[in-house]
Amino acid sequence: MEKILNKFIEENKERLLSELFELLRIPSISADPNYKNDMFKAAEYIKNKLVNAGADNVEVIPTDGHPVVYGEKIIDPELPTVLVYGHYDVQPADPIELWNTPAFEPTIKDDIIYGRGTCDDKGQLYIHVKAFEFMMKNNALTCNVKFMLEGEEEIGSPNLEIFVGKNKEKLKADVILVSDTDMIANNIPSINVGLRGLTYVQVEVTGPNRDLHSGMYGGAVANPINILCKMVSSLTDENNHITIPGFYEKVLELTNEERAEMGLTPFSLEEYMKELNIEDVCGEKGYTTLERTNIRPCLDLNGIWGGYTGEGAKTIIPSKAYAKISMRLVPHQENAEIAELFQKHFESIAPKSVKVKVTPLHGGQPYVSPTNIIEYIAASKAMEKTFGKKPIPTRSGGSIPIMALFEKELGIKSILLGFGLETDAIHSPNEHFGVFNYLKGIETVPYFFKYYSELKK
Repeated sequence: MEKILNKFIEENKERLLSELFELLRIPSISADPNYKNDMFKAAEYIKNKLVNAGADNVEVIPTDGHPVVYGEKIIDPELPTVLVYGHYDVQPADPIELWNTPAFEPTIKDDIIYGRGTCDDKGQLYIHVKAFEFMMKNNALTCNVKFMLEGEEEIGSPNLEIFVGKNKEKLKADVILVSDTDMIANNIPSINVGLRGLTYVQVEVTGPNRDLHSGMYGGAVANPINILCKMVSSLTDENNHITIPGFYEKVLELTNEERAEMGLTPFSLEEYMKELNIEDVCGEKGYTTLERTNIRPCLDLNGIWGGYTGEGAKTIIPSKAYAKISMRLVPHQENAEIAELFQKHFESIAPKSVKVKVTPLHGGQPYVSPTNIIEYIAASKAMEKTFGKKPIPTRSGGSIPIMALFEKELGIKSILLGFGLETDAIHSPNEHFGVFNYLKGIETVPYFFKYYSELKK
């Protein structure tokens, strides 16, 4: 297979890139209703490419939100089935002015593709479409495959749980294959075996019933922005330990041996700070940077607003102030329980001079996959084959909320076979994805199918 696979990639390189670029040009922003038509356009584009590649029963299935693209190729019901999951929705491109190239006009510079969705997740999703095309054209598909590609991951997959619950038979498989994560480096392959969970809330602090003149009322009436800043600041202490009562009660504490093993992961703190242009790191006292991002929970203010923010001055005490706050969770924290703990605590620390409203927006459970199962071994062998090195099992600080749900509803494990890099600026201006990474993914995925079907015999 090696020769024909390499030949396929070499001879079709320009087409493989141009097709991805067409998908990247579609601004499929799930969070903004103004892009609803673009969401359907992206779904239809993927549907057509799956049909052209040889998939059967391909359809764009409506949900109460954005549609799911489904397709399959069942070559033998007795063979194992791989369910490929990915998402075609992307984050908003804001702030637009910080992009060096247009967010939805993919641009290659120094063999790097710049554009929104290049890494998260259109580039990685499309790896599987093209790997499937190769396997179909060269009679190299060794087991069954199903595709479930959604359009709501960036807003917490609110309708996917319903979809999965209604379509368990359609989605029946032996393993879920996901490329929506990163690896350590292009010369240090790795496979993600753990994700943090997420609780995401919006808070609203209300003071007076209207904006007030800050000269006439300043010093006498509570300023909601001032109060909100004090409340948010109190959520962590001087050791960056979260102060919400009960927050750490179910946190899975790793042993010293497990922490020592994690410490063997190649990591340069100096390069980390240099890449971010910072002079020091910050986090929970007593833990390394990798531990802080992989095995410890955290709380972050994602946005804060209120009052007047236009040009010039407007001297007011605003009536309202708002903030968006995320909490990354670790096993065995429950996202709904953490949301409840947060709400109870945030309301309790509010002074009587203001009213507080907490609105949970979305969340998901942490996820951990063992490294001694056939599915992981197949992924490891595939990466070792194409990268020339055995991949290192790692954990990620990010979240894919739907992973734990898949295991609960479908009873199968997920393999996070990601080809991005931590430096790919996902969710940020100038998001990018290496041409090397894209093509290496197309090269690696067929080997996963090959080794998995062999190990399952």
